[in-house]
Amino acid sequence: MSKLSPSLSSLPPEVTSSLARMGENLALARVRRKESQRQWAQRIGISVPTLIRMERGDPGVSAGIYATALWMMGRSAALGELADPDKDLGALELDVRAATHTRAVRSKTSIAARLAKKLSP
Repeated sequence: MSKLSPSLSSLPPEVTSSLARMGENLALARVRRKESQRQWAQRIGISVPTLIRMERGDPGVSAGIYATALWMMGRSAALGELADPDKDLGALELDVRAATHTRAVRSKTSIAARLAKKLSP
């Protein structure tokens, strides 16, 4: 059994359940492909106990192992989309807030000068 660091033992519940769901999905993918745990672990390059931990959604399993399992399923392209800046709603919201706070401010004098410049022949 792996030692859990303090950061892994205090994961948000959403993260824990997402990892568990991904582990279940990976296990289901293996079973649907009619591969034993031993075969699948060998193909990934890990031990059977590590495969079991991965299929349980253990956060201590390396991200590289999860990525390799996804690659074996033909789903590694989805990894690049996980942190896609276009889908980062939190950063988008910050950009919008910053844009509204840094709007251009013009004095009445500068507006009048521009209008006078446009009207003069």
